[in-house]
Amino acid sequence: MKRPLFADLSLLFVTLIWGTTFVIVQNAIDFLEPFAFNGIRFSIAAVLLIFCLLVFQRKQLQQLNFKLVASGIFIGFWLYLGYVTQTIGLLYTTTSKAGFITGLSVVLVPLFSMVLLKQYPSKNAVIGVLTATLGLFLLTMTDVTSLNIGDGFVFVCAISFALHIILTGKFSSKYPTLLLTVIQISTVALLSIGSSFIFENGKESFQLDILMSKDVLIALIVTSVFATALAFFIQTNFQKFTSSTRVALIFAMEPVFAAIAGYAWANERLSSSAFFGCILIFMGMIFAELPANKIPLLRKNKSLEG
Repeated sequence: MKRPLFADLSLLFVTLIWGTTFVIVQNAIDFLEPFAFNGIRFSIAAVLLIFCLLVFQRKQLQQLNFKLVASGIFIGFWLYLGYVTQTIGLLYTTTSKAGFITGLSVVLVPLFSMVLLKQYPSKNAVIGVLTATLGLFLLTMTDVTSLNIGDGFVFVCAISFALHIILTGKFSSKYPTLLLTVIQISTVALLSIGSSFIFENGKESFQLDILMSKDVLIALIVTSVFATALAFFIQTNFQKFTSSTRVALIFAMEPVFAAIAGYAWANERLSSSAFFGCILIFMGMIFAELPANKIPLLRKNKSLEG
């Protein structure tokens, strides 16, 4: 199997993890406030990654320097900011609007790549981005109302996640994967815990009886191990083998997997437009995977013209 294809499949697996754990996280934050949940989640993940680093990849510590640390903190900051602004935005806007606006990172990634990195997407990738964006709208926008301050916060979230994808691609090829992931995740953990004490009642959130409740404990274990430590290690390791635009399109599958998980585990139902939106997102991802001039419809039309 070619390395770029394996990288894309690995990132699709990460998206599957994030999408299917969405229901678990929703249940957990009914008992534990969001910043506290993320602080504990990322802290556990950081400890696991540090353990793996010391046991299996201790030699990577020899490459530790200021530039590597600064790069990891910079990546982690944008990831943290994405979570923060999304959480604040959800206080003022609807979940459906937040889902669509967050998904606009699919469009922002190729735009930022052109401006910041001078990387231009292929025609197939552009078609994929437009198709997936329409699919996101159909999947998430169950209501259309006027914009509010919450939508602004969520748009900052979309910008942050887009920059996180781009910066991960930029720095992952320069530095050791596990070490860079440890610094990134530790940054999010520290900033999230600090935010919990600033914006939430941190002391109450970290009480043992809350943390040991069944829903919270299961969510923390699943998300810290699989949706954080494993997921971000895979992203950091494999994103160097593919483009940022393709990564954004793959990550656009997250609400699709979330919808499937909601249907299977929470008895949620998809409208016909939402179902069609899922298909369009999938088609958008497939378009981006096709080599140049390999879209069957376009080839057929060209042959008819000849």
